[in-house]
Amino acid sequence: MIRSHAPLPVFDGPAPLPAGRVAALQEEVRRLARERDAVILAHNYQVPEVQDVADFVGDSLGLAIEAARTPAPVIAMCGVYFMAETAKILNMERTVLIPDETAGCSLADSITVEQLRAWKAEHPGAVVVSYVNTTAAVKAESDYCVTSGNAAAVIRAIPPERPILFLPDVFLGTWLKKSLGRDNMELWMGECHVHAGIRPAEVLARQAAHPGAEVLIHPECGCTSQLVWAHGSGRLPAETTHVLSTEGMVKRAAASPAGTVLVATETGLLHRLRKETPGKTFLAADEGAVCRYMKQISLPKLRDTLRDLRPRVDVEPAIADRARLAIDRMLAIRA
Repeated sequence: MIRSHAPLPVFDGPAPLPAGRVAALQEEVRRLARERDAVILAHNYQVPEVQDVADFVGDSLGLAIEAARTPAPVIAMCGVYFMAETAKILNMERTVLIPDETAGCSLADSITVEQLRAWKAEHPGAVVVSYVNTTAAVKAESDYCVTSGNAAAVIRAIPPERPILFLPDVFLGTWLKKSLGRDNMELWMGECHVHAGIRPAEVLARQAAHPGAEVLIHPECGCTSQLVWAHGSGRLPAETTHVLSTEGMVKRAAASPAGTVLVATETGLLHRLRKETPGKTFLAADEGAVCRYMKQISLPKLRDTLRDLRPRVDVEPAIADRARLAIDRMLAIRA
């Protein structure tokens, strides 16, 4: 059964550091990265001071692409653990670091490899499509890995007569099943606790307070179906409501004629949007959409991991070899 969540309390991450301390730590991180010949990759949901020191900031697909193409012998992954696992699978001979190895993911935790094997046994011959928010062991049992940015393209690439098992995010899966008309698609009942906690009433209230604002909705959101209903009923105008991946939000924000944009995803994306598209107002559709796991990564922890080259991420070679097939397919199919 899917887990239900009460509305999330506002959580701003670790206590802010004084500006002078931030600048000093960032300089130390850059120096250590040069000394270690390390590349720093950061997810869109990281705290601003970590995003600002990274060599690349992006979504899960972007991070995987950068991890696959970098020549750096050391990769510091500022994200949650499955992202570091993916980087390691793509770079088995290199050192992959994560500043906090306890930074997990509620969505990845919603399915185990044993559960997936049992589900596959119930549906012999089905194509297994796993969201990137999964463990290496689950990826190893999958035919394709996807992100929100290329999931639709991957589903379209699978022959229409083939049944699909989509996991673990039920909201993204429901959105894909409905929007692509893929009736032979079975969905795992998992969720991201942050996206599931975004409240439709809060989003609609924000939109009412900012008439003319665009609303950008991540398909992982539990509010997606209700907001799409609101959009269909005219409560959210179709021309100003868009269901997009995080990278899709970045592109739309730059192209949008709207001066104010409401963003229904983890609030960390706001920093990148404000930085890359100055002159527009970006607001969280729900201020409570903050991932505590993402916010476990901090500048002091990043400094320590580059200094000590720990914690290191390892994946069993046999699991990595099988998971690499699903990840390579993800990288080969773009939206």
